[in-house]
Amino acid sequence: MTSRKPMVDIFSQVIEQQRELGLGELRLDRNAVTTLLPAEPSRKPSRDSLAPTKALTDFCEQINNCTKCRLHEGRNKFVFGVGYPAADVMFVGEGPGHDEDMKGEPFVGRAGQLLDKILAAIKFDRKQIYIANIVKCRPPNNRDPQPDEMSECLPYLKKQIEIINPRFICCLGRVAAQALLGVTTPLGKMRGRFMDFEGRKLMVTYHPAALLRFPQYKRDTWEDVQMLRKEYDEWLAL
Repeated sequence: MTSRKPMVDIFSQVIEQQRELGLGELRLDRNAVTTLLPAEPSRKPSRDSLAPTKALTDFCEQINNCTKCRLHEGRNKFVFGVGYPAADVMFVGEGPGHDEDMKGEPFVGRAGQLLDKILAAIKFDRKQIYIANIVKCRPPNNRDPQPDEMSECLPYLKKQIEIINPRFICCLGRVAAQALLGVTTPLGKMRGRFMDFEGRKLMVTYHPAALLRFPQYKRDTWEDVQMLRKEYDEWLAL
């Protein structure tokens, strides 16, 4: 049984994380507390990351000078992806922004800092997961990628998914979800449930950049990521 002091610490941590995520009404619901309880040892055998690491490195070398679409014209750095090469959970965004284009890594700006807080709130970090985008080069002025740009780049992402072989995919934002699923369904009708993507469980939530502009969506995002963690933990226990 969990002692009183650790439970007090857990409640305090839940409140602090919800405050950092900008949730106006702080709640100690069961899911929020459960995500911060000590994790049960994984019953899944750890997957060897050597083969996917080499495969991803080789694939990046093959495509990092891509000129198939107009986005390469303003590119500073090709943003391939980052994280654990044999991750069970993969996050997919829309495309690089200014900070990502300069560093060559996804989600390193303000939106990335918020994503890190979201991940921490459900006991994930970048060493456990993999993060990539629909397009690998920054669209001008951070506009949405155009359909032809996404169609040229999408095979690259699908190859990454094939190599990494995640069990769960979380699409960050409408553009990422619609591109990967090949649909025009609004985000509001996609979130709150899991869908199938080539035998994997895929869910959709708001892009962290949208949360910076529209904080009212943070509550929905918090519920979404708790759902992801719960499904992941149940899968681990199988």
